Amino acid sequence: MDTYASYTELAVHERKGKDYLVLSREKDSKFAIMAPHGGGIEPGTASVVDAIAGDEYAFYAFKGIKRNGNRVLHISSSRFDEPQGVDTSKHALAVIAVHGCRDKRSVVFIGGKNKPLIANMIAALKKAGFEVENSQRSGLRGINPKNICNRCLGGEGVQLELSRGLRERMFDHLDHRSPRVKTDLFDRFITAVRDVLNTALR
Repeated sequence: MDTYASYTELAVHERKGKDYLVLSREKDSKFAIMAPHGGGIEPGTASVVDAIAGDEYAFYAFKGIKRNGNRVLHISSSRFDEPQGVDTSKHALAVIAVHGCRDKRSVVFIGGKNKPLIANMIAALKKAGFEVENSQRSGLRGINPKNICNRCLGGEGVQLELSRGLRERMFDHLDHRSPRVKTDLFDRFITAVRDVLNTALR
């Protein structure tokens, strides 16, 4: 269960700039790449989103920066209402939201409502050597219309849940703060996802 039911509630008890950060880069692009549980909440996800977005796509990350106990900053995707994040989502045709789950295996759970993008992501990631599962787990399916990935102009986004086991292979010392060294696996993942997005724009 989340500690806070909404960002409005969280903002009363937590300090922006001390406990959490809101980061964004606005772009006039079809896609927005978002990490609503970045920093110490789900380590590594903000770095993944930043790299996928690059200079081409809109970027957003809500990052927990407490020394410990960042889990209290987790707001479920269907209730995520931080204003900048909502604005970023609603101005994109489609959102790619990146999350981290606790599974010890090295796997990507993929969900969302954008079936064409999901199919292309699965194919590209498998070709790049990743284990991918079309998630049927409650909470990982990403099909709620209120999910931040689906609150876009097209109403259909993609949710990528990166397991703990995978993220530990994508970074040298996942739980370390900056500098966090990225591995070749990180680069391979970013390339596969960006190739799908770039192709979709043609």
